Amino acid sequence: MDSIITSAALALARGDFFGALNRVALREDAPALALRGIAMAQLGDLERAKLLLRKAARGFGTKEPVSKARCIVAEMEIALALRDLDGSADQLKFAQKILHAHDDFINAAYAQHLQTRLLLLFGKLDEAETLTNSLDVSLFSPAFNAAHQLVVAGIAIRRLQIGKTRAAIARAQEAATRAQIPSLFAEIHKASQILEAPAARVKSQQGEQLLLLEDVETLFASNAIIVDACRYVIRHQSTIISLASRPVLFNLLLALGEAWPQDVSRDQLIKIAFRHKQVDESLRARLRVEIGRLRAEIAALADIKATPQGFALVPHTKQDVIVLNQPIAEKHPEIIAMLADGEAWSSSALALVLGISQRTVQRALESLASLGKVQSFGKGQARRWITSPLPGVTTILLLPGAFPGN
Repeated sequence: MDSIITSAALALARGDFFGALNRVALREDAPALALRGIAMAQLGDLERAKLLLRKAARGFGTKEPVSKARCIVAEMEIALALRDLDGSADQLKFAQKILHAHDDFINAAYAQHLQTRLLLLFGKLDEAETLTNSLDVSLFSPAFNAAHQLVVAGIAIRRLQIGKTRAAIARAQEAATRAQIPSLFAEIHKASQILEAPAARVKSQQGEQLLLLEDVETLFASNAIIVDACRYVIRHQSTIISLASRPVLFNLLLALGEAWPQDVSRDQLIKIAFRHKQVDESLRARLRVEIGRLRAEIAALADIKATPQGFALVPHTKQDVIVLNQPIAEKHPEIIAMLADGEAWSSSALALVLGISQRTVQRALESLASLGKVQSFGKGQARRWITSPLPGVTTILLLPGAFPGN
């Protein structure tokens, strides 16, 4: 590697992206193209950066597999930022194996770090944690360590382990201070803000109250039965019963939970569950069937008793019933939550992460766009959707990922 390339690489490592570009801006050889691509990515021109890195990878070819693999890793990081997720996992594994086989352990570790970020995005917390724990942190530069600690914090916060999250963010702050890269400070600040913003709203006999994530963690450890309208589950400590795929049952449960310890009339339950204004005998019969199904689903935690007017939720022991809801009611909250990270998403990437059809996502995005909640740019397959996070509200409870006990 010549002195100019070495100098540009050192400038990149210091976060001096313009300095790196000044050194290699007029060169078209593969190492210079790779460094230009990385610098352009850091400056925010991701599409241009992707093209430069692909051109560099072709330039390295099969004769320089390590350099080519490094380009693949850099391109996959850009794909992750662009939420261009198709095939990213396979390409990262391929590059990581090549780098490890050629004893480039630092870049192999970085490829593995990107794999954990991808797994985290898909809510595969166990796999992400296993991969994260297998990384050799002694290889990390301060900047790499800061990014690693943010992933550790991301896993912990989705598990609602808030103490562990704060510790990871503190370590990330310490590493970023040594690295002195402004973009890292911005990422760490954004992660810290999540902990200080309302995460949920509870409804109980004492009224309604906004909760921080630490409060939600405490609530989940309490003896209360929680009807969780953020995740569509009913839970008591480590016992969690999901009704995410049974919307009618969950709507009935939510109505019963909000009315507890009182009952809800049959006519009201029919209107809530089936969205019919007129009540007839066929709907009453259907309600009895659905209540029977709900009773069977939640039998481990509570019963549903018939009353002269309707039905009431009855815990097996003397426990309070608390309804946990979104801090601000939104249409399509799971899509709002994914877009709240500030990145540009394609409808196909949202469909992959959320596990629903792309057409369903497109309809939801169009509906949100008509309300001014999201906006798009680009056309066809290059179309991306963005939004800004709700002011003062965290949507972490709506993101993919298991809670403790899942």
